Amino acid sequence: MNQNILIVDDEIGIRLLLEDLLESEGFSILTAKNGQEALDIISKNAIDLMIIDYKLPKVDGIEVLMQLAHENKQIDTIVMSGLVENIQEEITELANVKKILSKPFDVLEVRDYVKQHLAN
Repeated sequence: MNQNILIVDDEIGIRLLLEDLLESEGFSILTAKNGQEALDIISKNAIDLMIIDYKLPKVDGIEVLMQLAHENKQIDTIVMSGLVENIQEEITELANVKKILSKPFDVLEVRDYVKQHLAN
């Protein structure tokens, strides 16, 4: 399988939680604590799925998505946010966004969604 998932969140607890959860399912996990790190990782690695927080230091989640769209990089993305209703409109315009997760999220739901999405 060996599919790469990039987890981008400035909260280490969330990165570790998702990393443990998804690694135990056999995925290769890369993590970044801000949007700039995410862009650096994407430039050097093939990413099958990105799980990114909307609000990030330096370069935020939406800027990362817009940068990728600008570069025509197609990376399926799950966006996490504490304020889903505020970002829905902004995010739905971006074709790569497959799902918006409201924080706090159900880890099992995330795991199942990721497995199902990457199986297709």
